[in-house]
Amino acid sequence: MTQAELRLCSLLLREHFGEIVEKVGSSLLRTGPRPLRLLVGDTGLLPDQVKKALCVLIQHNLVQYEAQPRGSVEYEARSGRILRILRYPRYIYTAKTLYGDPGELLVEELLLHGHLPMSCAVARVADRLTETMEDGKTMDYTEVSSTFVRLADTHFIQRCPMVPENPQSAKAPPPPAPALAIAEKDMYSVPRLSLVGKGKRRRSCDEEEEEGEHKGKKQKQEGGSSETPPDDGIYWQVNLERFHQHFRDQALVGAVANRMDQTSSEVVRTMLRMSEVTTASGASHTQPLSSNEIFRSLPAGYNIGKQVLDQYLALLADDPLEFVGKSGDSGGGTYTVSILFFGRGKLAIPRPETFLSSRIVLDLIPHLTTDLHKALVFGSRCARIFRLLLRKKHLEQKQVEDFAMIPAKEAKDMLYRMLSENLVSLQEIPKTPDHAPSRTFYLYTVNVMAAARMLLHRCYKSVANLMERRQHEMQENKRLLEKSQRVEAILASMQATGAEETQLHEVEEMITGPERQ
Repeated sequence: MTQAELRLCSLLLREHFGEIVEKVGSSLLRTGPRPLRLLVGDTGLLPDQVKKALCVLIQHNLVQYEAQPRGSVEYEARSGRILRILRYPRYIYTAKTLYGDPGELLVEELLLHGHLPMSCAVARVADRLTETMEDGKTMDYTEVSSTFVRLADTHFIQRCPMVPENPQSAKAPPPPAPALAIAEKDMYSVPRLSLVGKGKRRRSCDEEEEEGEHKGKKQKQEGGSSETPPDDGIYWQVNLERFHQHFRDQALVGAVANRMDQTSSEVVRTMLRMSEVTTASGASHTQPLSSNEIFRSLPAGYNIGKQVLDQYLALLADDPLEFVGKSGDSGGGTYTVSILFFGRGKLAIPRPETFLSSRIVLDLIPHLTTDLHKALVFGSRCARIFRLLLRKKHLEQKQVEDFAMIPAKEAKDMLYRMLSENLVSLQEIPKTPDHAPSRTFYLYTVNVMAAARMLLHRCYKSVANLMERRQHEMQENKRLLEKSQRVEAILASMQATGAEETQLHEVEEMITGPERQ
């Protein structure tokens, strides 16, 4: 784990969970798996504080635990999962785009609490949606629960592992930590619940006190028994890998549209949509689909014939980047969308959840390189050389000068700068065994994955810098921000009471121009 990742993880934990949780999480990230005793000694916190911090981290899937053979339990931080906090807004926005407001709030609640039972999540979302509605209107539980079922059917949410129900013998001692498990067939099965009700609005303090007294009296009359929810013990969480699969599919569709045309991208989008649930997140290609099945599943707006579709599929299969591969001839020909491989050499891509796929990396790096080098005063010519090396694979310095049409001195300077930034690499091919420089070819090339890792590292560093800068600015201007909030609250109350424009303008002038800036 790099220092940039460690710093960013610590900042994210502090911002979202506070200093105590950040101390415990940073200690685990620095030292690796540790038992509770060593964790308490390393952080200098009270054992109770460390336990509560671990509970919070486990609740949000940021820490995992494992029972050791000697009986101790070791806790390990999941750095990749902590960094996914940066994508939470994108997960929520995607859910809103696909499933509307109920889907957005369901995903938001699950991310906010780590995991929740279905009944609790539906009630919370119904209450929040009712708050935004006009007086007299409420959100029905059935509408929210139907969206919940759709999210589970498309695998965007999944059930959390549970303690197995196998009864242990009375003599056997309990394990130091429960072993959680869940069958794959049960991971997306929604329990049949008759959730009947409507969302409730927030009440005033007096009404809440009266309601609390009424509930207390009712519980005393019923013998103090509180009603357990129908799905007690069945918890749900957001399936981040499914969202990453959706992002990857969207990027693939965009890459096809840039390389070919909109109709080709729609064909690929249809194939990805047909196999989105049946294809595993780490699979190298989608499930085979026949040409007839693809034709029947095309959107109604695309009036293309079967013969035209076959021509598009043949073009996609013949493309050097091999977006689509042909796997058989039955049903008019069966096709798959390649995900983790590209080109005739079939180069596999590690860590697909980070780098998506090689074609997307190849598509993104030149644009990132342009922006990066503009910031570093390298100029757009570096991006031209970079694209040239991506296309030609290996070139000598003289060939780079000729193909890029850049003077020798400038090309040499740019290549050495990019070499020092690890954007390009130098490969030596000796003519003789003694590796004499005069009898050796020096070829420049691009190591795609090394360049992607370098850019990813810079992104982590940039985000961490931005977070620290924001915290500094907020601390420096704390009084001014509080003053701005007070003025906004006064304006909102005056607008609610129907104040005149002159009065509102006077209140707005309480913050001067320089202060507002």
